[in-house]
Amino acid sequence: MQVTVRLQEDDSLEGLSESGHQVLMDRSPKVGGQNLGARPMEMLLLGLGGCALIDVILILRKSRQAFSDIRVDIDAERAENIPQVFTRIHLHFVVTAGEIDPSRIERAISLSAEKYCSASKMLDSVAQITHDFEILSG
Repeated sequence: MQVTVRLQEDDSLEGLSESGHQVLMDRSPKVGGQNLGARPMEMLLLGLGGCALIDVILILRKSRQAFSDIRVDIDAERAENIPQVFTRIHLHFVVTAGEIDPSRIERAISLSAEKYCSASKMLDSVAQITHDFEILSG
């Protein structure tokens, strides 16, 4: 896998993926950024959320669990001292479904965290990662 991150004229950063996609990143205004894109550390959390959610979706579909919507909300804390690594990350999955087996959701989340999600496995070496979920009617 190969990516490129390039400085733009406005001092933001453009990320180019091997698969041909672009993302815009920027620094916080506190350190001279213009808030033109997500912060790189936010991108790490977005990557974790995408990795985990894809796993959960595929596992639920494979086990024939129907849902009308699904998302993961992530809350994280970082160390106060540099390097400000993540120390705690909590993933809260929200599944909207008419009827769904909660034990299947719990199992899908566990499989993602313990076996399939590469991002989760990398980050759990520095951060305490926890998960939970809720089911909304729909």
